[in-house]
Amino acid sequence: MKLDETDAQILTLLQRDARLSMRAIAKQVHLSAPSVAERVKKLEEAGIISGYTVRIDRKKLGFLVDCLIEVTLRNGEIHRFKDFVQTCPNVVFCYCVAGRACYIMMVAAPSLAAIEDLINGMAPYAETVTNVIFSEVPTKSDLIWHSPRMTD
Repeated sequence: MKLDETDAQILTLLQRDARLSMRAIAKQVHLSAPSVAERVKKLEEAGIISGYTVRIDRKKLGFLVDCLIEVTLRNGEIHRFKDFVQTCPNVVFCYCVAGRACYIMMVAAPSLAAIEDLINGMAPYAETVTNVIFSEVPTKSDLIWHSPRMTD
């Protein structure tokens, strides 16, 4: 599916607030609400929109410490590691990567002690490097404007 500028505007608006009504989006992109709804439906069917989500403030739920953990597995313990990650509620995401480590995972925990417990749980089969997150640098995440699927 080729995207045009209007599709990109719709995606940008939905990225910022997935709860926007078709009417609210239509006003901003200068189309009718049914036209916007049809475009959104096509974007969903093409898999470009793969779901809608809610952003949760983890700190307000008591998860005060975020960190990125680089994980290097020992002795091919991939199944043991994956089982651990899939059962650990503190893991926000876990990516298999190329580079120095095998995986990079983000963990949200109520304390440094909880992160230490998590790392100790992996110690028998993985080496880790932990990076505590102090703050986030805002970025422009509207990547669709640079999509190779945009028409010229």
